[in-house]
Amino acid sequence: MVNVPKYKDTSLSFEERVNDLVAQMSLKEKAAQLIHKSCAIPRLGIPSYNWWNESLHGVARAGVSTMFPQAIGLAATFDTELLEEVGDVIATEGRAKHHEFARKNDRGIYKGLTFWAPNINIFRDPRWGRGHETYGEDPYLSGKLGVAYINGIQGNDPKYLKAAACAKHFAVHSGPEELRHEFNAQVNKKDLYETYLPAFRDAVKDGNVEAIMGAYNAVNGEPCCGSETLLEQILRQEWEFQGHVVSDCWAVVDFHEGHRVTSTKQESAALAINNGCDLNCGSMYKYLVRGVEEGLISEETIDTSVKRLMMTRMKLGMFDEESNVPYANILFEVNDSKEHNELALETAKKSLVLLKNKDNFLPLNKEKTKSIAVIGPNANSREALIGNYEGTASQYITVLDGIRSALPDSRIYYAEGCELYNKKQSALDHPEDRISEAISIAERSDVVVLCLGLDATIEGEEMHESNTFGSGDKPTLELPGLQRDLMKKLHETGKPIVLVNLSGSAIALNWADEHLPAVVQAWYPGAQGGKAIASLIFGEYSPSARLPVTFYKSSEELPDFHDYSMKNRTYRYMENEALYSFGYGLSYTSFIYKPVNQLDHSFSTSENINIQLSIQNTGEMEAEEAIQIYVRNIEASVRVPNLELKGFKKIKLKPKEEKVIEFTVTPRDLSLITEEGIRVIEPGHYQIFIGGSQPDKRSVHLTDSNILTYEVNITGERNVLSY
Repeated sequence: MVNVPKYKDTSLSFEERVNDLVAQMSLKEKAAQLIHKSCAIPRLGIPSYNWWNESLHGVARAGVSTMFPQAIGLAATFDTELLEEVGDVIATEGRAKHHEFARKNDRGIYKGLTFWAPNINIFRDPRWGRGHETYGEDPYLSGKLGVAYINGIQGNDPKYLKAAACAKHFAVHSGPEELRHEFNAQVNKKDLYETYLPAFRDAVKDGNVEAIMGAYNAVNGEPCCGSETLLEQILRQEWEFQGHVVSDCWAVVDFHEGHRVTSTKQESAALAINNGCDLNCGSMYKYLVRGVEEGLISEETIDTSVKRLMMTRMKLGMFDEESNVPYANILFEVNDSKEHNELALETAKKSLVLLKNKDNFLPLNKEKTKSIAVIGPNANSREALIGNYEGTASQYITVLDGIRSALPDSRIYYAEGCELYNKKQSALDHPEDRISEAISIAERSDVVVLCLGLDATIEGEEMHESNTFGSGDKPTLELPGLQRDLMKKLHETGKPIVLVNLSGSAIALNWADEHLPAVVQAWYPGAQGGKAIASLIFGEYSPSARLPVTFYKSSEELPDFHDYSMKNRTYRYMENEALYSFGYGLSYTSFIYKPVNQLDHSFSTSENINIQLSIQNTGEMEAEEAIQIYVRNIEASVRVPNLELKGFKKIKLKPKEEKVIEFTVTPRDLSLITEEGIRVIEPGHYQIFIGGSQPDKRSVHLTDSNILTYEVNITGERNVLSY
């Protein structure tokens, strides 16, 4: 009879198996498991494992996979069911690739099952270069979409994880990129618990996320990856997080080189692991053994972290026979499949926001469009499709490709018009040498599709070698280079222009809003993006996406980028009128909202409020609608947001179809955060708004739709809620 080691005995609990496995390791072996490139332990049958993998919007950096829209585009769908489906496909492809690589003994970087996504930082300032990796500016939306994505990644098996998700970057992290290795984000308790922490709390409490990644910066003087406040008090004690914590890559080096809170490498390693950072992406944990020898770290502390990491590997089935692990037999052939790419196309369609459509200029009639000019630096750009942390698609469909395919019998003209940000391509060029060509083809066309914006080479991460402005951050909200000049000169031809703005963040599109008949915000829509954009322009479906960020009129109205106070930031606290508001987006049809049940005017501080309403598609086209619920506290004892999103749902309606929808507003939805960071529900007067947008004046004017308003009084005692 074969003597099976306890750690391989599947009849035992994972905890028993992990304890047995770690007990057999030496100190050096244990320390070697705490670096992202963990070493093999042949005598225990443990292969090497690289923890570093990425899946922001598809399996990244590991060859060909299905490429979905960038995360900010996924957020614009306002669709949790879709986000879970996208996460599930990513995990499926990750599993297929991982096992095929392992069969070839390829266990390198980006080949594992621990995905460092989603990024649920709050996109508090549109100048931040990495904002397009997030789900936008709202804590509620970010939390709900983050949980949906995590559920898709991690699967629903009662024993095993399909893959391990990792919510990042914990916490209070959103630029400036240039200073991230030394920056100290100063934040009060109200903003911390009201804005910067809720999405992470949701990921832990509702999503049961397996991992949390710390941020580079410090918060109130504590480097995030060694913060007792964040990692021990909040994450482990308040939220009872059971998974593992990983540092951002080489963030522990910043303890002594950037933040200067330690003096030596072993002191930095000790600060991180003693405060609950289990896995070091980088090399500082090579000094753990020396830290033990110097009395800076106990071996028991190292044991705790190793056990957390081995638990994750156990949950992924890495110590079990593949036949016992339900996800280990996914065929390699499912990767980049037709079905997955169809989902990527559908997701891209649902991510596109129609910002302006004067006199129903869109959709264009294919039969009547005999010639079309596709112009702009992003018209035929792969880079404008993909965003960052991207994989490799087997096919890329640019906007030009999509329009050519949609209009096979029409004359399609193309001109770049100008560079994305440079004013000339080479030293010998005249600065505007491509604009005349663009004007010429516009003059010969029925309509112009103008593709402007950015790409991840000019908004992104600090370390990216191609970032041109501010280490990835934007200096202003204006279109760079000659793009505005190109737009204005094409307008002078008198030909109608559809602006397609491909960017991962808000741009000040004031001039376009004033002068052009149609504006589409396309984000970085993924490998199928050009086909989705053409489908929208020619009316093959009705747009349903909503803005997950505010489009401001200028950067001048924004607070200092370094200031982490939420005063005058995002729709929740902004003081001026937006160009396009959070939650805004147009459709090719119209919807009418009507109340169904009559609400009592008074509820206690412990009661739920159940609301029934009907919504009808009053137009002639089948369409989806993003129903949104906002609450406003009229009599709060402390400063509170202007409005707060507290519910959303995507529904599809046929022409003239009507559905009854029910929403529940809980005491938690009506609660506020005090200046001391305590969540309470107070008696007083509240407003609840339900419709296809915010109830702000600008959105109501642009959408010309009705918003249901409910006035309620909350009575009883002021109650403290658990965070």
